[in-house]
Formats: sequence, structure tokens, C-alpha cells
Amino acid sequence: MKTINKKIDIEAIDELFVTIPAGTVDMRDDRTKETWSVEIDSFGLCKIPVTQAIYKAVMRENPSTFIGERLPVETVTWIEAVSFCNKLSEYVGKIKCYTIDFQTEKVIFDSKVNGYRLPTEAEWQYACQASIKEIRYGGLDEIAWFKENSNNRTQEVGLKKPNEWGLYDMLGNVWEWCSDIYDETVYGNYRVLRGAGWCDQERSVMATTRRRSHPFSFKIDDLGFRIAKNLNE
Repeated sequence: MKTINKKIDIEAIDELFVTIPAGTVDMRDDRTKETWSVEIDSFGLCKIPVTQAIYKAVMRENPSTFIGERLPVETVTWIEAVSFCNKLSEYVGKIKCYTIDFQTEKVIFDSKVNGYRLPTEAEWQYACQASIKEIRYGGLDEIAWFKENSNNRTQEVGLKKPNEWGLYDMLGNVWEWCSDIYDETVYGNYRVLRGAGWCDQERSVMATTRRRSHPFSFKIDDLGFRIAKNLNE
């Protein structure tokens, strides 16, 4: 059996994935008022954000501000998140999704290979909304850790009610990095983050809320990620 460390093996990692069915998602940018639709192929998505236990097992370090094995990893840049995806892929003999040039800060994303990756922004919103397609998949206090109930910190993953497809903490707890560039003509290589975090007020904790930041330098204690994979094996 291939292992990441003595406590976490690949079977345990793959058991955390949910198969997301194919479909269509309607996207909107409140800044530009642009709307568009995206066709989504079926893919795998981790049912929880990457925890500190999983991150440390792969990367041999824990950058988080709030420490706990079942807490989501946070205070990670986008490039650290995709580096995690690449390293996890290497551990299990999958093809890496990202080619990274740290000197030029250029990243090439191969969306067709079988390695672990960040979800695209459209995949993330589609999975968050599930078949309901509303801004939230339940009462906010039931589904999310946010400013009013988080006690000013992250909370253990999986304690709130999941959405219809069995995904936990899609809203609240930590923002989640996505693969996509937000708007290259305006913001350069800034990447998308979704879902809101433990310190956000109710008005920001929605499936449709979009944010962006620098992939190589921005990190904060309410920003983590979850991993996805293609179903092409």
C-alpha cells in the first residue's frame, strides 16, 4: 500500500471525494455585471477543505495560524495550494496538473490529466449550489462558520450540515482558492477565491461571491483550499 505517512494513506484520501455530476452553472460578476453559463463535466471533489493533518502529511509543514489536525489548513498562497496538489499527485503516481516557473511566476495548468488540482471557479460554484442553484444551500447558521458563530477563528471541518451532494464547509470557515485567473486584463495573474470565511458577515457568505488576490504572495488566516480531480482514469 502506498502511503503518504503512517496515518494517512491514498485510500483514505480518495474516500474523501464525491463524484459531481455533469451539468450547467450560471455565473455572474457583480463588478462588471457580466453573466455567462458554463458546461461542467463530471469530476471528483473533496467533501471537505484540505485539513492541516492532510497538508502536513504531504508538505511536512503546517503554515496555519489556528492549529489543529481537523481544522482547515489556512494562511496558504495559491502557489502553495497548487504545489500541494502536484506533490500529492506525485506520491500516488498521477500526472501533475501544474507546471510552475517560480522565477517568472508563470503557471501552466493542464486540465485534462489525472492529477489532483484545484477546482475551476465554475466547478466550485456548481458543486456548492448542487441542484438547488441558490445563493446558499440552507440556513446560514446550519451550514457555515461565519462572523456571527465562528468565535473569531476556524472550526473543525465537517461539523456543519453538508449540501445535497455531501460537500461540507463550501460556505464559511475558510475561503477557497480556485484554479482560474480572475481577470488578466485588469488584475494580471490574480486568482479566484470563493466561499467566504470565518470572519465574513452574512452578506458575503454566498455561493456567488467572487474575490481575487495575488497567487504568489497573498495568504491570510481565513483562506484555504479543497482539491478536485478528473474522472478520466
